[in-house]
Amino acid sequence: MGPTRVILLPGSVLPAQPAYGALIEALGPGVEAVAKDLELYAGNVPPPGWSLDTEADGVVREADARGWETFHLVGYSGGGAAALAATARHPERLQSLALLEPAWAGSWDWSPAHAELWKQYAQLGGLPQEDFMGTFMRLQVRPDVVLPPPPPGPPPPWMAKRPAGIRAFLQTFNTYDLDRERLAAFTKPVLFVLGGLSSPDDFGDNAKRLGRVFPDFRLEVFPDRHHFDPPHRVEPERVAGLLREHWARD
Repeated sequence: MGPTRVILLPGSVLPAQPAYGALIEALGPGVEAVAKDLELYAGNVPPPGWSLDTEADGVVREADARGWETFHLVGYSGGGAAALAATARHPERLQSLALLEPAWAGSWDWSPAHAELWKQYAQLGGLPQEDFMGTFMRLQVRPDVVLPPPPPGPPPPWMAKRPAGIRAFLQTFNTYDLDRERLAAFTKPVLFVLGGLSSPDDFGDNAKRLGRVFPDFRLEVFPDRHHFDPPHRVEPERVAGLLREHWARD
């Protein structure tokens, strides 16, 4: 038996390597893990016509370039939404799916609280640049969570691309048609990792809805974690163990 092959998609803020470096180290030998940056950030501005399909097709190109016929897929936040699109678009290529708080999970069966939250996301576009990131982050955690301050010093160069990238994600979430029937036909294992301090109206609702769609669905909750203090970065050993167990079920 060869190595376990997996592609990991980051969220809309951190690049892939700092997002997944600790997890890849914890996975250890026997796992051929590729932390793939988003197509969204290939240039200085989002590519023309970019959508979740762009990311889904980019995942397959990455696998093809490595000669991988099938592979496991992991996605966090915006990368989790892209992983859902890849599952619907290329299900035959995936051995399993792991979702680390996907930022969006289709437009069906939203709870009233989830719908109200997305009205607030829609208002982000009118905010000045200096208020955008703080408000964006606050919407994704429980009200009593104290968010970490920005790191000291000037922001890294890649940070300049992020507000436009986040806006591109929010825009495509409003228009993208995630095929629920194709997701329901995906019978391979699906793992959803949820932080107990993340917004229950956002990520908690996504978990409930996807649990009613995927035939083989498992939810794992980390009570003390939230979207900006995520398990795969803060508790990589535990997440690595969950993933190895998840992949062994294929």
